[in-house]
Amino acid sequence: MAQNLEDVQKLGKEGLDSAVKSLTAVSKGYQAIAAEFVDYTKKSFEDGSAAMEKLATAKSLGKLIELQSDYMKAAYEAAIARATKIGELYSELFKEAYKPYEATFGKLAPAK
Repeated sequence: MAQNLEDVQKLGKEGLDSAVKSLTAVSKGYQAIAAEFVDYTKKSFEDGSAAMEKLATAKSLGKLIELQSDYMKAAYEAAIARATKIGELYSELFKEAYKPYEATFGKLAPAK
């Protein structure tokens, strides 16, 4: 009976340790994602402001359209690049959050 109690306590401690490690990984992952969003927002605002200044100094309609097209293309490419990076950060977050549980779930898997 004492051995069973020790086994249950050990499983409880392992579960708690895994949960703490997982939550730490989630916290770090969300911090990285938030930092990426803040950086993107700041860069986007700066790029938009610079584009508005250029648009304000355009001498012709043709130049205005060219500047706007260039800005929209660059903004689109930047958004796609950031979305890809944020997707990678989410993927890494889930991998890191699952790592502490791999050993536990591996023990529960049926033998082949």
